[in-house]
Amino acid sequence: MTSPDPASTRRRFSPQERDAAKSRRHPACRRRRLRASIGLLAPALALTLGLVPGCRGPTRPPPPPLTYEGLPVAGSLAEARKAGFTDCRPDTIEMRCRKAGVMFLGHGPFNAALDLVGSDGAGGFDEITLWHDWDQNALFAIATTLEQRGWKTCYTGEGSKGDQAIYTRHGLPVRVSMDLSYFGKRRLRIIPAWNKREPLC
Repeated sequence: MTSPDPASTRRRFSPQERDAAKSRRHPACRRRRLRASIGLLAPALALTLGLVPGCRGPTRPPPPPLTYEGLPVAGSLAEARKAGFTDCRPDTIEMRCRKAGVMFLGHGPFNAALDLVGSDGAGGFDEITLWHDWDQNALFAIATTLEQRGWKTCYTGEGSKGDQAIYTRHGLPVRVSMDLSYFGKRRLRIIPAWNKREPLC
């Protein structure tokens, strides 16, 4: 028994299929396929390179300026720099501006930072953070002064990481939040009363 001739079993293409195959090999057709492939890859490539709108961080107008005891608590990048926070370092979604030698309620000096929304800082800041480089108990002096001045104290959490002591006083435009548990360095933050993003108790 003889094997069938491969040529006799080969599928025969119609004239229309042969024309379609030729058109796919045409340079113009190849260019169209290439553009289509690039179009599909563009979103992923943009994410990788950080080109998608919004990768500079959320955008918003800066909040109204607010100061307390001589420290900037909310405002724009221009107001941060005017207050001496000129050591500014942009990140992908925010900008941090720092200042050393900051005093608060007669205590310090501390380091301080303003975290501004957007890598260019255009969204402004809505709290100020204080810390001490090596004495993690130094901020308790501020807490004692607040209590002596009649500020009320409450606490978040039940001993878990990130617990805060929250200080408030009726009629004042700010509240103060100090780390009870922390990683690295204890922080004390002065926060506008209207900023509800931060924990309350």
